[in-house]
Amino acid sequence: MNFGPDPKTPQRGRWVVDQVDALRSDGVEAELFTFQPGKDQYLPATRRIRALIKAGDFDLVHAHYGLAGWCALAAGASPLIVTFHGTDVRHRVVGPASRLLSGRIALGAGASAALFEEEGGRAGLPLIPGHSAVLPCGADLSRFRRESRTGARTALGLDPERRYLFFPADPDRPEKRFDRAREVADRAGVELLTGGGIEPEHMSTWMNAADAVMVTSDYEGFGLAFLESLACEVPVMTTPVGIAPGLLRSLPNSFCAPYDLESWSSFVAGLLRDPDPRTPGRARSESLSAERMAVRVRIAYEEVLSRERVAGVPSGAFGNDEGIR
Repeated sequence: MNFGPDPKTPQRGRWVVDQVDALRSDGVEAELFTFQPGKDQYLPATRRIRALIKAGDFDLVHAHYGLAGWCALAAGASPLIVTFHGTDVRHRVVGPASRLLSGRIALGAGASAALFEEEGGRAGLPLIPGHSAVLPCGADLSRFRRESRTGARTALGLDPERRYLFFPADPDRPEKRFDRAREVADRAGVELLTGGGIEPEHMSTWMNAADAVMVTSDYEGFGLAFLESLACEVPVMTTPVGIAPGLLRSLPNSFCAPYDLESWSSFVAGLLRDPDPRTPGRARSESLSAERMAVRVRIAYEEVLSRERVAGVPSGAFGNDEGIR
């Protein structure tokens, strides 16, 4: 993948690492190769991937994000699965390249079904029968649990008596629409906490410190913050993006609607009448845990390999019978 962490965004790409860890726990031998984004990184990455393929005995290659998928394809990876995560589909330049790539690989997967649909005026991935799938990464919920709100605020040096909303993304990313979150917080007269530079191990504490988590994005490929917040039983407010419409349906103290200052502010006002607002979302988040999604990914691997065998790929291309590598 080409979406690893850096000092400003230490949690970036953690969802892929969590999926790899879950696959390993499920018996899949996996080697993870990552590189940083940037035009000068793609050619060296392609060379490195080619060298890894030649040196290893891999059954298949699974790339995350469209441009990383192009590197793997150029390196000769076959069979190749690519999971697309959002920006690589919706971006005005990278999006068309991702849609083109999805027709040239063994399996083109979206992190959610939303990526196969138009969203926010941006085209989705083509749905190719037999060659398309939905393969979320899921969340490692061992890091997320309900904590005392007062205790979480104290641990972070926040005023236990104040009210807080939490915007879990990097405010500098324009598609996340920090301006909307700021507008709602200002109207409600509460402090707005922001993510972006929070270590993954500390995210649960920040979510528990907040009265609600706000996702105001124009689009989301999946929406990991939904699962993490619900695992902490913290209410979620979000635009209808990614998995939110289905995940939050009829869930008390959570809100999913197109952005409108009046309706969003009205929901916040009602929520803050409760001194400690919570939502019973843990069970819903567990349905999309990294462990459960790893089982889904492994099944996809087996189906791709079975299809390749039927197509007449030499048996030696799939390694031994002890498992998938």
